Amino acid sequence: MTDTGTDTVVDDGPILFFDGVCNLCSATVQFVIARERMQTLRFASLQSATAARLLPPLGVDPSALESLVLLQDGQVSVRSTAALLTARHLRAPWSWLAVFLTVPRVLRDVVYGAIAVNRYRLFGRQDACWLPSPTLKARFL
Repeated sequence: MTDTGTDTVVDDGPILFFDGVCNLCSATVQFVIARERMQTLRFASLQSATAARLLPPLGVDPSALESLVLLQDGQVSVRSTAALLTARHLRAPWSWLAVFLTVPRVLRDVVYGAIAVNRYRLFGRQDACWLPSPTLKARFL
């Protein structure tokens, strides 16, 4: 795995994978970027070559677009857990949302799933993935 550069990509910090054509998901990434305490998160769409290379060996299907996926410290988190662990990277008061990690995952994921299933209908979708500005491009894989 080292000769492909995969170890380096994973070890360079957390990666938040998102549905690149979903307006809600793209807005969420922009929200995170604007409120992040330290610029440690990196981003990749679930439709990207990076997702296709990194996620299947970790048991995640990148074509399952209804979930945020956070790859952090060698651990993969999905759905509400990924969203709430991402909140830990934000400035207060947004980081306080992580308190909801104490709510049983099954309950959190019911709410998350209801939004995820209806996200295109409620928020729309784009024909292509959102492209970051030149200043943010280095944080996107």
